[in-house]
Amino acid sequence: MNHAELAAFLKSRRDRVRPADVGLPTGPRRRVPGLRREEVAQLAGLSADYYTELERGRGAQPSAQVLVALGRALRLSGDERDHLFHLADRPGPAAHGTAVHAQPALLGLLDRLTTTPAQIINDLHENLAQNPLAVALVGPAPATRGPEASFVYRWFTDPGARDLYPVEDHPHHSRVFVADLQAVAARRARDPELTRMVATLRRRSEEFAALWEQRDVALRRTDHKRIVHPLLGVIELDCHSLFSEDGRQRLLWFSAPPGTEGAAQLELLSVIGTQDLAAGTE
Repeated sequence: MNHAELAAFLKSRRDRVRPADVGLPTGPRRRVPGLRREEVAQLAGLSADYYTELERGRGAQPSAQVLVALGRALRLSGDERDHLFHLADRPGPAAHGTAVHAQPALLGLLDRLTTTPAQIINDLHENLAQNPLAVALVGPAPATRGPEASFVYRWFTDPGARDLYPVEDHPHHSRVFVADLQAVAARRARDPELTRMVATLRRRSEEFAALWEQRDVALRRTDHKRIVHPLLGVIELDCHSLFSEDGRQRLLWFSAPPGTEGAAQLELLSVIGTQDLAAGTE
């Protein structure tokens, strides 16, 4: 592991990120061009002492999980993230078909959405990043990789995944998920990961197989959802999607018209936070 180069690279990337890029106030007494060390540590979920040791070229070899967190905090591009792994003498993160790291442009927008639940998913509906209100609304992303990381996959294979929506809404969501996946499959016709996922779902779920044969195609851009929250009950919200330039990732955010019960529940959600919430997804 190249401690000195890793330290220099971290500092150079930290100096480049403006506080406003990650939703932090600039402040009149800021003496550094970019982020402070403690701010990077906070964004990455690390202790300030641990991150400081890394920037001083000391400490133990960081784990892959730490490197991923630092890549997100510092808004690294794909090449920069791979370089970070190389300097830390860690194998680069697997491509895993579609992107598993949120794109910096979408992360920058996510950082600015502080008053509404928002998260970034890829085109297989794997959760890549969430703001605190999204965690409070739908629960944290599962700590898994492979097909189980996809909410669409879990929707048709894990009955517990459906607890997020009222039972009477399940047929609608099933149709929407399959039509969306049909559109993605056409774009990624030679992707072995997606081919295996579809084949497994057709084998394991009669519902999925029947809907797949209907060949309905429609990317999910907007949707009206009723989300079952463990403390607030059913919350009616509109879900909007902003697609990345390559279509592989989407920024989702949830809103409710002012004066509605859903808007009041979102206000209360910001107070309740993530207490006593079970893991969920999108």
